[in-house]
Order: sequence, then C-alpha cells, then structure tokens
Amino acid sequence: MAEIKTLIDDYQGKNIAIYGLGTETERFLSEWGDKFSIVGLLDGFKSEGEMYGYQILPHQAILDLDVKLIIVVARPGSCKAIAKRVGGFCKEHGIALYDVRGRDLLDASSVTFDFKGLNGLSKQVLQDRISDADVVSFDLFDTLVMRKILSYTDIFDFMDCRLRENGICIPDFARQRLFAEKELSKTAPPKLKEIYDLVLRNIGGSLIDDSELAQMEWEIDFSLLDERKEVRKIFEEALSLGKKVVITTDSYYSNEQIVQILDRYGFNGYDSLLVSCEYGTAKTQKLFSVLSDKYSGKRILHIGDDELADIEKAKACGIDSFRLYSASDLFDVLGGLGTDEVIKDISDRVKIGLFLARIFNSPFWFEDEERRLTVNDASDVGYLFCAPMISDYTLWLKANTDKQGYGQILFGARDGYLVGRLFRMIDDSKDSYYFLSSRTAAIRAGMDSQEDIDYVDSMKYFGSPEDELKVRFGIEVEDVSLVDRSALILDKAKQQRENYHKYIGKLGIGPGKLALFDFVAKGTTQMYLQKLFKQHMKGFYFLQLEPEFMADKDLDIEPFYSDEEKNTSAIFDNYYILETMLTAPYPQMIEMDNEGNPVFAAETRSKRDLQVFDRAQRGILQYFREYLSILPVSARTENKILDEKLLALVNRVQILDEDFLALKVEDTFFGRMTDISVLCYTEKTEFRGTGRQGEPAP
Repeated sequence: MAEIKTLIDDYQGKNIAIYGLGTETERFLSEWGDKFSIVGLLDGFKSEGEMYGYQILPHQAILDLDVKLIIVVARPGSCKAIAKRVGGFCKEHGIALYDVRGRDLLDASSVTFDFKGLNGLSKQVLQDRISDADVVSFDLFDTLVMRKILSYTDIFDFMDCRLRENGICIPDFARQRLFAEKELSKTAPPKLKEIYDLVLRNIGGSLIDDSELAQMEWEIDFSLLDERKEVRKIFEEALSLGKKVVITTDSYYSNEQIVQILDRYGFNGYDSLLVSCEYGTAKTQKLFSVLSDKYSGKRILHIGDDELADIEKAKACGIDSFRLYSASDLFDVLGGLGTDEVIKDISDRVKIGLFLARIFNSPFWFEDEERRLTVNDASDVGYLFCAPMISDYTLWLKANTDKQGYGQILFGARDGYLVGRLFRMIDDSKDSYYFLSSRTAAIRAGMDSQEDIDYVDSMKYFGSPEDELKVRFGIEVEDVSLVDRSALILDKAKQQRENYHKYIGKLGIGPGKLALFDFVAKGTTQMYLQKLFKQHMKGFYFLQLEPEFMADKDLDIEPFYSDEEKNTSAIFDNYYILETMLTAPYPQMIEMDNEGNPVFAAETRSKRDLQVFDRAQRGILQYFREYLSILPVSARTENKILDEKLLALVNRVQILDEDFLALKVEDTFFGRMTDISVLCYTEKTEFRGTGRQGEPAP
C-alpha cells in the first residue's frame, strides 16, 4: 500500500484520527498503528468509550487535539458517504481526509462524460478469464442484481415512512437500523431478524416486533431489485461452458430469500450458494476460505464489484478475481454528473437511483477507445433526461389543483396528451378532459374584435401574408390585398365559436371552475378559450413566456416555474426538448366543423417519427410508474435544480438513436422548423445553443 506509506511520510509526527470502528480498523491498526501518531477513533454513531486500545472521540474533540489528518477505514462506497458527512467540517478546519487506500476524499471529482480515466476491462477479457476457470463465483448485490436506489441504506428511510404511515414512530429509525447492523457485524454477519432484535432492545421496544420489521424490510428491498441484464448473460455463458457456478454474497437475508431473488430473474443451474449470515462469516473474514475449501484444487474466478470485499479478499485466499463496477462506482467516476451538491432528500435519491439503474445497468463501458457515456434509444432519452422534470410538474399540478379546489381540468391537445395520462395515474377523483384545441383553433374561435386581430398579427409569421391567413385563420385567398381581411377573420370566428360550443356540450363539462393545463405558453390559447366558457378558468402552466406581455389580459395563470425561478435557472436552455416529448400521436387540431367535430391538419410526421415519440413517452411513463411505486406519498418532493441537471445531460450524453436525431419539430403557427439534433449532443457535433429556427437561443 504505497499510498499509505506516502501518508506516513507526509504526516510524520502529526496527530491523526482513524474514522471507523469495524474489524478492518482493527487490522489497519495492527499493521500501521505504530507508524502514525494516532490520538483516537471517530464514528458516525459513537462519540465516547474505548476500542482497540484507543479512545472514541466526538468530532469537536479533534480540534483540541490538533488533528491534521483523518484516515477513513471503510469500503469505497461507504467512504463517499462519510466524506459527505464530515467533509465540510474538515475543509473548514484544515483537516486532511483520506481513505485507507490513500485517496483524498476532499478532492471532488471533476464532472466528465467518459471512462477514459478508469482502468476497467472489457467483456471479452472477462469471457477469456471465465474460459480459463473451473469454478466461477458471482457476487449478488450490485453484480448480478442491483437496486433502483442510490444506496441500500435508503431502504431504511422507506421503512421509516411506512412505519409512520402505519402510526408507528421509532425515533431516529434509519440511524438505529444502521447502527445495529454495524454493531453485530463486528463479530459475525447477522441475520435481519437479529438486527431488528438489537434495534428494539436499544430503543426499549415498540408496537411492532423484530419479525414484522424484518419482513417489512425484505418486502421493500425485494420490490427495488432489478437484474443486470448483461451480467446475467455472462452467468449463462459460464454455465453453457460447463463451469461450476457459485453465488458468494454478503447478506443478512436467508438462503431461502436469496433463492427467491435468483429465481425471480432466472438465475438457475448454480452449483452452490454461499451466504455470509448462513455461514457466520463475511467475504472480508473467511467466506472465501469456505469457497476455496469447497472447491479445493480447482481454478476459481470470483466476479464482484467491491474493491476490498470482492477483489482484495478473494486474492488473499488465492482466488482469481474480476471487478465489475457497480452503478454507483461508475457514477462516482463521472463526478456524479454534477448532481452531488443538489441531492437533498430521499426523493432526490430515488431519482438518481432510477437514473443509475437505467443507464448503468450494464457494467461494460470499456469496449472501445472513446468510452463515451451514451444512450441507445429514444426511450432512454425520455426516461433519463425528461421524466424527472415532467414527474415533478405533474405532482405539482395535482397538489395545486387539490389545494385550490379545482375539480375539473382540461388537458389541451396536443401537449396535454402525456401529462393527462400521468395525472390520471395519481388522481382519478377529478373530471379530466383531453380537450381538443390548439393555439390555432382557439384563435380561430376567439377572435371578436380588431384588437384581437392586431394581437395575433403582432406575433411574427415566417411566411407570406396569404400563407399566414390560411395557416392561422383557415382562410384561403389569392391576394390578401384584394379582400377585407378583418371581416373575413371575424366572420369565420363567429361560426367557429358556434361549432366549438357544440363540441363543449358533447363533453358534458360542468359549471364549476376550470383548471387548464398548458405546458409552455404566453397565455394566448387560454385567453381565447376563456371566451368559450362562462366559468372561471385558471391556467396551470409549466412555464409562462413573457408574462409582462399578457399582464393587461386579465388571465389567471400560475406557472410551475415562477418568474424569479425562471430568470435564475437554466430551464430556458432545454425546455423545448420536454415540449417535443409531450406531443400526441395525432395530427394538430385546427378547427371545429358545423357538427362540433374536430378538423385536423394533415399529419406532417412520418410513421417512423411517431414511433420515436412513442418510445420516448413509454420511457417517461415507465419512470413515473417506478417513481410512484418506490417512493411513499409523504416523501415526494420536487427539486427543479436536480431535474434541470438531469435534463441538461441531453446536451452532453451522446445519443445513438438515429431515428430520434432525425426528428424535425414543426411549429406551423409561426411557420418554422427545428431539427432536434440541434438540441442534443451527437457523435458528430459538440453541444450547441438551443434556439428555434428564426430565433436566437433563449
């Protein structure tokens, strides 16, 4: 461990503290303790007492002892959490923070979008190593399967929410749960029931027993799991080559529970199952010796994600090993894609967990020289980049229509197509209508004065006056200068209002006040639709453009993004990609016929285009379902800043779906076209500003 020797040289004669009370700390102290001037031990749970011959110190005490260095003795995944916990304190007081492998934990990784700096091996190398082995051992968690959360400890927050929803409060539950596991693990790997037995003894009991708590955690955890599909293929290839396959895992779950996990994803045909709590020893203790003894004389390869438990400890027992990086490891290498500082609560951690489970389900990012972070399909674009923001908006829409007593809501075509479907998944108590309208249709029906005509004319059309009259008002003339343009528009509008009232009558909309969904708009559509209804209408927008332009129009609009937020955020850079993803798979509705039936414009999108939109929307729907199923209602919070960071990745992550990149987004009202590839990072282009054709980037 050359890095530790460097720390010895750099901190010779200076006071240091060791963070961690586990058995690895005992080993570290026995090997290196006399090389440092160690004044005590630190822990996230204990702040007094004695262990391994050293005092356990409260964090504040290390200032009095003039500690210059803290060495964290923990697994790599835990080191990151510890660094978040004490990093600010260390920076404030000029204390260095390193892990047991000599890595500077205060050196925040710069954000990157490739894995060129990571020494990972390709799938082919792994397959060659499997071919040379007699026995292939697989770790389970974060190797064969993964969780759709950022850290397994997030399960404890879900537990706390569920307990409170059931009227049971265990103060400081998550901390008590983790502490009990750490305490019991010092001697031997505990079973889950044993962990909860200690929790209840430590708190003096509760209105629930250890078996119920253990079952609740198992059920929650089981619901969060997903297979790593490409690792499963490796598993099956090993079996097809006639190798004896073994599952070697640290877990507090029983053999029967581990079998349930394996059966769920079809991991069959393995020769042995070695579970730490069943053997009373962990991989960092003697579990690999059990594996080695069981297959004595055989060439064994162990595949896992943990640098210490799966790699170093396997090698120490004479077992060959191969590291498959976990999703969180890959995320860390990329500097958390710039999200670390904005992850605030369990809702945010679920968002990131879903992101990681999707984009890093495969550990094989080392197949080519570029090692660029990529997504392969429009469904990934929807799921990864668009869904978090759209989900937060939909939940906001429900909360605000509930609070303000709106029992009817119009989801205007076409932007309301997907959001309306999402809304119905969380609220079927309101009368929700997919309302056939558009800016064009609303204008055609709402014009009743020259002032209205002047307002619409103020919005520049990129085309001839004749084309404008046809596209915006549905009136065809050969030469506008030869007709009374205003009279034609107002006569057409009068008939359109009568036709629209017939359509509205068919819907059976009640007399109560109306909520109107619009995604990104000034308020033009709402202004003209309001003329078709007697009751009050309030718009709940994602974003209102140029509110000062509509200030004198007497419109009631509440946007998801307030003016203050809008002006200080990056949402203008990327909202158009969201707007594009929401469109319905039906043509634009332009007016009503004399029977109150919709008249649609000709479909300008190809069948391939519509299939792309469908894939993207299925990704958004899948994300929303998973987010709702994982996160308790009481824990759902919005975080626009995190949503913006995830959305902005569309500019930085390489998109390989050629059909998606070939989309052209048409805005007929303004007579302009935008290539969607302008908005995204592609293999051939670096990031460019996002502006619609004919406009500067916002």
